[in-house]
Amino acid sequence: MNKLITKLAATVVLTASMSSVNAELPDPGMEIVPGRTALLITDPQNDFLSPKGVTWGVVGRSVTENNTVENIETLVKIEKVILGGMSANLCTESHMRELMEQGFEVAVVSDATAAAQLPEGDGYEATLVNFRFIANTVWDAKEASHVITHSH
Repeated sequence: MNKLITKLAATVVLTASMSSVNAELPDPGMEIVPGRTALLITDPQNDFLSPKGVTWGVVGRSVTENNTVENIETLVKIEKVILGGMSANLCTESHMRELMEQGFEVAVVSDATAAAQLPEGDGYEATLVNFRFIANTVWDAKEASHVITHSH
């Protein structure tokens, strides 16, 4: 993600192309600040982006006209992922494994996730072992924040 932000950075000011809908509105632009800017792609699912998807009948023309799939692929040239979120021993570990299998480098932020802790076992502690065995590295939030803000 940082590589993408850095490539987009160098004080790039984004401006939206004017259409008849917003032609009269001022465009304030946006400065990309490495370490403070994220790229978020919402719902990149086959249901929306594939001719075989269930919503293709209502979104297909727009996806095709906008070259949406190709444009998302242009934006998402990511090789490294910093991972956190819920639940450590379920979703987070599953995503970590999938990302590793897909060839990404993965850092897990251990204190940006949590898991069930029951008399039968501690899901969080068990997952920390798997994070360390599988991920490229495991950071706490302070370490991750430092790496993110100082790697441009």
